[in-house]
Amino acid sequence: MARCGGRWNGSARTATADVETILVVAAEVRELVELVRRCEKMENPGWPLDFVRLAELNGYRLVLAANGAGPERAAEAFDVAARNGKLDRVVSTGSCGALDPSLAAGDVFVASRVEDAGGGVSYRTEVPGRPQAKAIGVLVSVDRVVRTAAEKRALRALGASVVEMESAGLAARAVGASLPFYCVRAVLDTAMEEFDTDFNRVRDSSGRLRTARIVRAALARPFRRVPEFYRLHRRSRLVARSLGDFLADCRF
Repeated sequence: MARCGGRWNGSARTATADVETILVVAAEVRELVELVRRCEKMENPGWPLDFVRLAELNGYRLVLAANGAGPERAAEAFDVAARNGKLDRVVSTGSCGALDPSLAAGDVFVASRVEDAGGGVSYRTEVPGRPQAKAIGVLVSVDRVVRTAAEKRALRALGASVVEMESAGLAARAVGASLPFYCVRAVLDTAMEEFDTDFNRVRDSSGRLRTARIVRAALARPFRRVPEFYRLHRRSRLVARSLGDFLADCRF
């Protein structure tokens, strides 16, 4: 297993050979806030990502990164972190959509395998120790927001339990670097829920969700979409709490 050594670029702290460094990547910083709250010795290394912090937790050195939605943004977060120091393990985290009707909002799901729907590639994942997730199974990764219950049923028929947008890009990088890869997600929307808003149309050319476009979409149908955004805002806080509690107790 690779060990970290030398100095993290942009950091005043020197890495030591007996401390593992774990890269934790989410799409949005709000998905990491509760985990950040549990960390110690937080530093901003100033790397060119939407959000990045170096921290310590439970004897691990963490690189916490959020760089937008989609596989390319997640892969970019890996590339930037790998250029600035050695990594020992990689974790994809954040929200997901349930395909399995038994999963409720806030439930933690650990992937035993990640299926890349676009590339037709399957990645085996590691399962962290200690806390017990609500479910362990297959996650399918797609480069779009799945809006409808019909789309979810079609993906469920392929054998997956949840869907999200970043893990395939990050898994490809981790496997290419021979690093153990983990995927821990929490449910944002359930299998029967649908989005009135087409979130794919509020992404820019880089795949990032843009606030101004979201506001315009909300104002176009305020009586349906404003309550939807409020519900998602409350759910995102639940997701962050679930992930913070779970990840803070994990052994990787």
